[in-house]
This record gives sequence, C-alpha cells and structure tokens, in this order.
Amino acid sequence: MTYREAYTFGCEQLTKNHIKEATLDARLLLEFICHTNRNDLLVYGDREITPEQESFYREYIDRRCTGEPLQYITGEQDFMGLTFQTDRSTLIPRQDTETLVEEVLPHVHDGMDILDLCTGSGCILLSLLKYSNYCKGTGCDINEDAIALAKRNADSLGLEATFLVSDLFREIEGKFDIIVSNPPYIETEVIDTLDNVVKEYEPHRALDGGADGLDFYRIIIKEAKNYLRRGGKLFFEIGYNQGEQVSSLLEEEGYRDIEVRKDLAGLNRVVYATFTEV
Repeated sequence: MTYREAYTFGCEQLTKNHIKEATLDARLLLEFICHTNRNDLLVYGDREITPEQESFYREYIDRRCTGEPLQYITGEQDFMGLTFQTDRSTLIPRQDTETLVEEVLPHVHDGMDILDLCTGSGCILLSLLKYSNYCKGTGCDINEDAIALAKRNADSLGLEATFLVSDLFREIEGKFDIIVSNPPYIETEVIDTLDNVVKEYEPHRALDGGADGLDFYRIIIKEAKNYLRRGGKLFFEIGYNQGEQVSSLLEEEGYRDIEVRKDLAGLNRVVYATFTEV
C-alpha cells in the first residue's frame, strides 16, 4: 500500500462512518504513524508504507470510526504551543482553555506560587510555568490516574511542579498568589445531551458540575480565601452562560475587581477576581 492509497482508504472509511473532518483525521493519523508531515502526501505519495505501518493505520482508523477521539488514539494533544500526553483519565486539552491561560499570564510575576485545582492533564499549570520565570506550581486532582498523567507531562516538558491527589483543598497547604481552575461545570441533566464523543469517552466526573453546574465554583470561591495571599487572584474557566452567576458568587464572598473575559468565539470563558482581605 502506498502512502496515498493509505490516506484514501482512511478518508473513505471515516467519511462512510460520518466522522467530522474525516480527511483531516485520516491525514493526521497517517502522519502520526509514519512520522511524516503534510507535505509528504504531495511529494512522497507513491512511497510504500511498511506492513506494520499499514496494520497500525487500519487499527487506528477503525478506532476513529467508532467515535474514539483522535487525541486518545494518538495519546497527545497540542496546547499553548506544547505537546501534552492524553488518556481517558482526563479531559482532552481544548483551545477554549488556552483563553484561561492567556488571561492568567499577564498577572504572573517572577517567583509566584500558583495552585491549579482540578488539574487533569496539568496543561494549565505547566503552560503557566513554561511561560513564566521561577514560579512554583502545585496541581491537584481527585483522580489518581490524572495526577500520574500530569506528572508524566511535567517530565516530558522538563518542568518541575508538585502534583497531589486531593479533593480540592483537602491536601493543600500554604498560601498562593494565584489559584486557577477549570472545574467541572456542566449541569448534570445536560451531560446526556452532549456530543457522543464527549459523552462516551471523556470522564463524566470531570464534566459534572451539579444540578446548576456551579457546585465546584461555590466550594472553591469560599475556601480559596484561606489559601490566597492578600491581593492574590482567583481565575476560573466557565461555561458560556455562567459569567453573571460566577461573578455574583465571587462578589458575595467579598472578592473585588471581578472581570469576565471572552474566548475567540466571543463567548464568556473566564472569570477572575482579587482577594483583598487580610
């Protein structure tokens, strides 16, 4: 089988199974297996792939045809210009969440202490550490497998961070200049209506934010005051319709300078505020 024939096979199979962006996924899977780039299809399309590569490609195409996300098949996803390992213990890092990192970064100064709650793959915390100087980072998650993945990502990126298995603040000690979180925020009854790829493959525990989607925000906003230094900031990713509600929760707990920021699609995506009490 030639490189071009493999690509054509992948496109046909994915299209037949109604996979969105079938041609893109067929190419990306082929490039992942053959360690090639997008130019190889044009320049080296007649080159034979090895029997082993063909076998892997057929297997990966079959997995993608069932709806399994590309990032779980390849085991990686790019985020903030970095490559993160992925598996089914955590949500796949998404471009929307890059907005959260981009909003935090201007407030990060040399030597700060940063806490990332519900860290998942560690992509938020590790991106902040990568693009800042001499900061100390702590990430926690209730899922042991997620923490193991975050540690592997830190190692692969050559970054130092502390990752703890913790139910939010339970195992956390000390004070922080910045606390950041992308907590579960989907309303429980909405989860069954999500896209099948999300509903069937990504961990529900990382999605379910309770009846109104705000359970984690209430807990974090209240308890974060015990872990923030005066003048410290609390940052959240939010659902597109939660800006006003999360802002109100912050105001009720005495936070100041509350801001809501939009993502590239123009939807509310980030809320942050300052802790001013002693």
